Amino acid sequence: MKTIIANWKMQLSLKDSLELAKQSAKKIKAGKNNVVLCPDFLSLPFVGPILKGTNISLGAQDSATADRGALTGEVSPLNLKALGVKYVILGHSERREHLHENSALINLKIKAALANGLVPVLCIGEKMTVRQAGETGELLSQELTIALKGIKIKKASDLIVAYEPIWAISTNKKARPLGAVEADAIHGFIKAKAKKILKQSVAVLYGGSTNSVNASEFLAQENVDGLLIGNASLTIKDFSSICSL
Repeated sequence: MKTIIANWKMQLSLKDSLELAKQSAKKIKAGKNNVVLCPDFLSLPFVGPILKGTNISLGAQDSATADRGALTGEVSPLNLKALGVKYVILGHSERREHLHENSALINLKIKAALANGLVPVLCIGEKMTVRQAGETGELLSQELTIALKGIKIKKASDLIVAYEPIWAISTNKKARPLGAVEADAIHGFIKAKAKKILKQSVAVLYGGSTNSVNASEFLAQENVDGLLIGNASLTIKDFSSICSL
């Protein structure tokens, strides 16, 4: 079974988020894959009840470094857990780039998420300049080492890593997906590095211009344990098609 995570980012209105959640609950069949919907924060308390009783899990797009505190604008992982959130995306490249989050901060967020029973989905990935310089492995190793420093998990399913090459994310005008075979090799590298740090073989997902046409190629790879999907998760036709693979 693979894990398919929908990252709706800030693309939908509250009304559209609820409608897409209803369509997902109706059309995505249980048991084929582990499916997670990550709406924006305002939609979470409304989407949660729609997914209740289904096999679709609720996820958040970020969480704070602590349960409580003087952290204006942040969202507590404790409150997310109370809403029924199971997964939380941390360290997405858009937050790293636009909000200047670094791996040390993400490390604190991972610890807080784990302390509250959430499953962190740690995002890592390189820019095109790093890729062209042949330094992808070095960058990924550095991000994993810092973000996972001091992290202890009881079982492999407690944490997920998502590999998103920044140059391949669909919001990039020049984006193109990584080849499935190359993705498999990089995922194998990430798995080995993460296992060395965590002493557990965690799942690694791929994200970056995946859609209903190419998703099957990635999911067929041995080291690709699922997908983190952006734009293709915004239409039920495309997303349900991917979830049924």
